[in-house]
Amino acid sequence: MTVKELHDFFNSFLKIEDFSADPSLNGIQIQNGEVGSKEIHKVAFAVDACEESALRAIEEGADALVVHHGLFWGHCETITGSLYKRVSTFIKNDLALLAYHIPLDANNPYGNNFGLAKMLGLQAVEGFGYWRGMSIGAKGSFSSPVSAEELAAQLSALTKTQCRAFSFGKEKISSVGIISGGASEDVAEAVSEGLDAYITGEFAHEQYHYAQEMKINVISGGHYGTEIIGVSLLKEKLEKEMGLETCFIDLPTNL
Repeated sequence: MTVKELHDFFNSFLKIEDFSADPSLNGIQIQNGEVGSKEIHKVAFAVDACEESALRAIEEGADALVVHHGLFWGHCETITGSLYKRVSTFIKNDLALLAYHIPLDANNPYGNNFGLAKMLGLQAVEGFGYWRGMSIGAKGSFSSPVSAEELAAQLSALTKTQCRAFSFGKEKISSVGIISGGASEDVAEAVSEGLDAYITGEFAHEQYHYAQEMKINVISGGHYGTEIIGVSLLKEKLEKEMGLETCFIDLPTNL
């Protein structure tokens, strides 16, 4: 399997062409081999593309690294400083890089949000939340309502992150909206849809009083913690369906 064939496999269900408003340069960000024809035998997965994740992938003997947060975000940059250290590590070691940002947030069932909804046991799950006209999140309901503290504890166990509950709403939560990562401002959409709780990665200071005033429970699961889901599901799918050797590079930021 070449890097192009690896991307074709992921794109068969992630469909980056459906997310043209995402400036994240999804897909192959750095090829390997002179014309991208090098055979890939082992694939590493991580949340973030950085010097450390590249070095760890190289240590593991991987030929490609697949991440949620890539190196390039749709604007021109000089390859200096930190970006030089990152890019040069990939190129010097002939390590390919593939990144899937919004397509991996939004995918059902392999994305961060639908994946997390399933892991939490939510039922009647459907799309929720928009960014630049793209549906990115998921919402659903519990068959047996839970408290904000119970939901935070369940999320902490799933993501191995110390999640925090802001118990501003109902004592028992039935309906939940989820948008992973840095989507604090989308608590307003959860309010507009009448949901009992909203789960995101980073809950910002600016939304604290709004959520309190609008009486909605918020669970802050950490940017890293809520976005470890998608890449983990991609890893499992690649192993199962293509038989490639894989590894996961766990570099928690606790943020």
